Amino acid sequence: MPVVLSLNVARKTVPVDYARTGVTGIGKHPVDGPLEVTAPGPKGTAGSGVAGDSIGDRSVHGGDYQAVYGYAREDLDWWESELGVELGNGQFGENITTQGVDHTTALVGERWRIGTALLEVTGPRIPCRTFAEFLGQRGWVKRFTQVARPGAYFRVLEPGLVGPGDEISVVHRPGHDVTVELFFRAVTTEADLLPRLLEAGDSVPPEVIELVHKRSVVELDS
Repeated sequence: MPVVLSLNVARKTVPVDYARTGVTGIGKHPVDGPLEVTAPGPKGTAGSGVAGDSIGDRSVHGGDYQAVYGYAREDLDWWESELGVELGNGQFGENITTQGVDHTTALVGERWRIGTALLEVTGPRIPCRTFAEFLGQRGWVKRFTQVARPGAYFRVLEPGLVGPGDEISVVHRPGHDVTVELFFRAVTTEADLLPRLLEAGDSVPPEVIELVHKRSVVELDS
């Protein structure tokens, strides 16, 4: 049975010279939990959906479609072997470190019951300079993009309590084939895939849907 290995939060942001806002909440650490998970509100004004979790730059992180970030322990273990460094739970900035469920092949719009909360997959994490600097890995953004094991963002459909040891049940899989990996490749290296994201409907963040439509207009005008 898939489970939450750890629930991770940043209790406060940390000043750094490499983040655009001068602070970051990427360094998350396991907590005993459980904690309340809710829909925090629109991106740009709202923070994390996990109670007590801090975010440094709300213009690119947090909000309803990035309320919770999940990453698989199996993928962390793979990166450990590749990088030759120890990676603890929360090291990639994820709120939930899972075991026994694959984020990369999850469908956008897939719904997971975790604890008493109902979460919906909304897309992948896109790597940034802050992520690279925090890990201290040169060429990290390019390498992370090439490997395409981005983890998944979730929105909260039903608020509830989530904690370590909670079972994860996939209770709904939509009738399309837009996976987290396809989404990731569409917005990073394979723009021709962007129109396919519309198949996932309103499970896709509004700003990404806008990007798809803008690209379509540009192609029609060219």
